[in-house]
Amino acid sequence: MKKTIKATRRNIIGARVRQARLNRNPAVSQDDLAGRLAAQGILVDRTAISRIENQSRYAMDYEVAAIARALKISISWLFGESD
Repeated sequence: MKKTIKATRRNIIGARVRQARLNRNPAVSQDDLAGRLAAQGILVDRTAISRIENQSRYAMDYEVAAIARALKISISWLFGESD
């Protein structure tokens, strides 16, 4: 089994998730985002969202897509590819 190096940053979308969440009007709390994800069938609790935002948790591709839908932003924006 391949071992991964312990990286300090485990995703590159964390800061953008927080930014998008707080820029909504009204702002979306981590609990609210968890609820929006649950409505899509993605079970990610508030703690996991916090860890994604702090870049201490990996974000699966289907989670990234669901987060983008929940916050009404593009996936490319989450990855910093567009403004």
